[in-house]
Amino acid sequence: MKAMVLGGHGFIGGNLSALLERKGYDVARLSRRDGLDLTNLEAVRAHFVRLRPEIVFNCAAHVGSIHYVMNNAAVVAHDNMQIALNLYKAAHEICPGVHIVNPLSNCSYPGDADIHYEPDWWMGEPHHSVFAYANAKRFIYVLSRCYRAQHGLRTTNFLVPNAFGVGDHLDPKRTHAISGMILRMIQARRERVPKFEVWGSGAPVREWGYVDDIAEIVSRAPELEADLTYPVNIAQNHGATIRESAEAIKRAVGYAGELWFNTNYEDGAPRKILDDRRFRALFGDFRFIDHEEAIRRTVAYYESALAAGESR
Repeated sequence: MKAMVLGGHGFIGGNLSALLERKGYDVARLSRRDGLDLTNLEAVRAHFVRLRPEIVFNCAAHVGSIHYVMNNAAVVAHDNMQIALNLYKAAHEICPGVHIVNPLSNCSYPGDADIHYEPDWWMGEPHHSVFAYANAKRFIYVLSRCYRAQHGLRTTNFLVPNAFGVGDHLDPKRTHAISGMILRMIQARRERVPKFEVWGSGAPVREWGYVDDIAEIVSRAPELEADLTYPVNIAQNHGATIRESAEAIKRAVGYAGELWFNTNYEDGAPRKILDDRRFRALFGDFRFIDHEEAIRRTVAYYESALAAGESR
C-alpha cells in the first residue's frame, strides 16, 4: 500500500513511517525539508499528483510548548487550519478514494474535564493555554465529517495522549513534556546541579503515551472496519502526576539532586485521563508499555544520542 506520511520526519511521524516501512508499506515521508509547504494548496496538490497515495497519515502540525502556543495563538490556529483545508481539498480532487488518518491531540478535550470520554469531547472549551492549537484539531474533525458526508472521503481520527519517547527532539525547548524533562535532567546530572527545576506544581495528572504504542495503534487504522470519523481515544484509562513522572525520570537518569517545582510556570489543565471503553472494543487486549519502562527506554535513547552528538 502506498502511504504518505505528512510530518514524516518529525517525532510521531518519523516513528510511524519506520514502522509502516517494516510492515511493507511504500512510504513517502514528507515535510518542509522535502519542499512541501502544507499551507500552500498548489504544493499539496502537486505531491498528491506525483505520489497518488492510498492512505495519508497526517502527523504534520504547527505546534510548540504551551507558552509558544499562547504567545502565537493566531498563527498557530491559522496554519493548522490551513494545513487541514489544503489536505482535504487536494485529497478529494486528486485521490478521492484515499483514506486519511489524523492523530489528534487530547488537549482538544474540554479544559475542565477529568476523564476524557469521547461523547463529551464537544462539551466545553479546551483549556485556555492551548485554545488555538486544540480548536484547530477540532476543526480537522469538522472538515473530515463534512468531506465524509458530501464526498464519501474516509477518515480515521484518533485522540492521542501526551507523547514521549525515542526520536523526540534533542532541543529541550522543542520536545514534548517528559522528553524535555529527561534532557534537562541528564544535563543537570552531568553538571552536578544540586536542584532541578520542574515547570509547574507537579500536581497535574497526565495520561502519557509512549511513541511506539501510538505508532502501532495508528498504523492499524486500515484494518479497522468501524467508521471512526468521530475520534476514538488511544487510551489506557490511567495516568501519572508530573511529580511521579519526574521522580521516575530522576531514578532512570541517576540524578542525585533535589526536585524543585516552580509554580511560576502555568500547569495547564489539571487532569487528563482518557476513557478506554471504545478503544478496548476496537483493540481488545492491546498491551501498552509500562510508563516507567518507557521512561527508561527514552533515557537510554537520549544518553546515546547526546553521546553520539558530542563525539562528532
